[in-house]
Amino acid sequence: MLLAISTGARRGELINLKWADVDLKAARAIVYETKNGDPRVLPLVGKTLTTLRELKLQGGAQSECVFQQPSGLPGPYEGFDAHWYATLKTAGIQNFKFHDLRHSCASYLAAGGASLLEIADTLGHRTIAMSKRYSHLTQTHKVAAIEKMAREKGL
Repeated sequence: MLLAISTGARRGELINLKWADVDLKAARAIVYETKNGDPRVLPLVGKTLTTLRELKLQGGAQSECVFQQPSGLPGPYEGFDAHWYATLKTAGIQNFKFHDLRHSCASYLAAGGASLLEIADTLGHRTIAMSKRYSHLTQTHKVAAIEKMAREKGL
């Protein structure tokens, strides 16, 4: 979840992520197979980078995939959905899909002042219109942005 919300990556992109595509020194991962067919670089920062470093040190690098199967068999993680839904149930979270983390990433970026172009690049969108659909701003953020503009322009 941490990797998804901090990078905006899709579920399938993360499940299939290989250690060979992760550069912990450069703090980035490359996803070669994306929905739109264009490779995308995922910046790795903060707790996400720290967690991946720990995972690799704890033997995660013995597997080809970052998220290895619990059985230890080769190949990408299988059975993710069962674990995801069990976790949501335990946490008491209803009506939430893994894809919603992608929307959260876009909304957090927008609330932090990222442009639609930056959000589109982060999520791998080819159009600004798609990024706009993903970036849900609250009324509070809109008011704050307008107030900032008014102060700066003396309005």
